[in-house]
Amino acid sequence: MTHRSSAQPATDREIRDVATGQPLPPLLHDLAEQARAAQALAYAPYSHFPVGAALRTEDGRVFVGANVENASYGLTVCAERTAVFQAVLAGARRIKAIAICTNLSPPAAPCGMCRQTLAEFAEEAEIVLLSPSGPAQQTTLSALLPLAFRPSALITTESSSQAEDVHGAGK
Repeated sequence: MTHRSSAQPATDREIRDVATGQPLPPLLHDLAEQARAAQALAYAPYSHFPVGAALRTEDGRVFVGANVENASYGLTVCAERTAVFQAVLAGARRIKAIAICTNLSPPAAPCGMCRQTLAEFAEEAEIVLLSPSGPAQQTTLSALLPLAFRPSALITTESSSQAEDVHGAGK
């Protein structure tokens, strides 16, 4: 199953935000538990660094992902991106939140490639970083990737051609 509805958030164990000491809100708690579960699905025989991710789309669907490594290293796909790919293949285009579980304490933040991939599908997103046990760290996409390069920064081919003609470079 690539996604699951989360009408009932998981309540297995309380997860607290390290900064505030307060429990995560129910929807973020549910994502955190699903990211922890997804971590067990990781294929990480080379780095031994399993990562799980769970994201919630604008319409409330949840998609999970885990890192999948490859002997050539460069073909490895991170957990955050596998979750995004699943969401996109299911027709989702807007991400509202993501939880990411690593074995580090404090938990690791997404790599730059994952941050940029998230920025493609979220103007802003809540991010929960956590490990298999202990507190979580809440942050936002804009805090992790300020001044992100977004689709709105691109000039379309038609606009580009017109701009070249206006400046005489297209002749």
